[in-house]
Parts: sequence; C-alpha cells; structure tokens
Amino acid sequence: MSSDTSKQIDFLSRSLKAPRIRDAAARLADQARESGWSHEEYLAAFLDREVAARDASGAQLRIRAAGFPSRKTLDDFIFDHQPSLKRDQIIHLGAGLFLEQARNIVLLGPPGTGKTHLAIGFGIKAAHAGHRVLFGTAIEWVARLQYAHERGRLAEEIVRLRRYGLLIVDEVGYIPFEQDAANLFFQLVSSRYEHVSLILTSNLPFARWGAVFGDQVVAAAMIDRIVHHADVISLKGASYRLKDSGITTLPSARPENTTE
Repeated sequence: MSSDTSKQIDFLSRSLKAPRIRDAAARLADQARESGWSHEEYLAAFLDREVAARDASGAQLRIRAAGFPSRKTLDDFIFDHQPSLKRDQIIHLGAGLFLEQARNIVLLGPPGTGKTHLAIGFGIKAAHAGHRVLFGTAIEWVARLQYAHERGRLAEEIVRLRRYGLLIVDEVGYIPFEQDAANLFFQLVSSRYEHVSLILTSNLPFARWGAVFGDQVVAAAMIDRIVHHADVISLKGASYRLKDSGITTLPSARPENTTE
C-alpha cells in the first residue's frame, strides 16, 4: 500500500471515528494480494471484520451498563456441584430463545448453589446477542421504583424499563417487602408480562413468597404472571462458597426449599 493511500485511509478512518478501519485495511490488503482476492471479496472480508468488531464492542458496552456485581459466564459454571441440574437446559436457555418469546427464568434454591452465577451468565449471553440488560437485587429494584414514585415518574420509569429486553431480579425473599413496596414490584412484573423477560432468583419456594410480599393475594397474582411463561429451575445442596469450610448446612437451606 502506497504512503499516500495509507494516509488517505488514516484520514478517512478518523473522520468516520472508526480507527479499526485503518489496521484492518492494511492487514486484509496483504492477505488479499497473497490470496488473489477480487475487489468484492476484499470488501466483504473488510466489512465482516468491522461488523464483528462493532458487535463485540457493543456487547462490552451493554455488559458494563447492565450493572452486574461481577462477570460470571455459563462456561465458568461448575455443574459438578449441581449434578441434578440439566446442562442441556442451561445451554438451551443460554442461546436466548426465551428472550425472543418474552419468557422468564426463575432460579430457586439455598444460598451458594449458583443462582446468581447463572442469572449473570444468562444476562451476559443476552448482552452479546444485542439485548439491553439491567441487574439488581429485589431491594434495589424496589428502591428504584420508590424513587420514581416519590417524584411522580413511576409510569415513565416503568415504560422506560420495558425497553430493556431483560431485567434480572436477584435475591427475592432475603428481606420482606412492606405493602407499598410489594405493590410497586407487582407493577413492574405486570408491565413485563408477555412483553419482555425477567430472570428472578430466590432462596424461598413460591409457597413462602406470601410472607415476603406481605400479602398472599399479591404474591399469588405475581407468581401467576411470572410462571405462566417461564422455566423454573431448582438448585439444591450445600453452598459452594462453604465447600471447604466444613459447614454443610445453613439456616435457610432446609428441605422445604423446593419449587412447591
């Protein structure tokens, strides 16, 4: 590539705010000459590289914007600690079809069994597939809704959140909700029903959600909407975090923690 051509490409790439173009053009030009590519083949290869780079860059932006507490992928999940978990089901859900169908995922089980890890893993997969994702604990989501409600902007916030293809609600059940908070959370769930997806994690079976939300009727209506189009996954056993501590049980890890 001549010096003048190189300078022109450099100028044009900066004008387009696409610095990758300069490097990709030079590398692919050498490969094209060596392989005898046509102009069309060179252009197709060049555009393919640029699209792939932009997709990867966009995914990283979406992952950072999601607010994950850490980055945990499905590939990192240790299935040996959850032998009853169906690996094929997790892989299938990771492909993201549930998002296209506005289905939900509910992960139930004692602390330390991998619920949050899986939720984050699904969220990262969704971000790579082009979906906008937001992560928060149940308490954080309620605080967000209360803030909007106090400023008279709850309806606006609910509409804005529906633009996200996936919301992840972690730790449902760790702290009970007051009545007003339960009603706000119910509005969030209702607004997404059959439109966009939720992932929820909880250490409690559905039968005990009434105590969390302070109202059996609200809890029943909420569960009905969540589970109608959902994959409910039960995780069992002792906490992975305590596997080397000698502690085998925790107060919340009782036999009744099932999907009843």
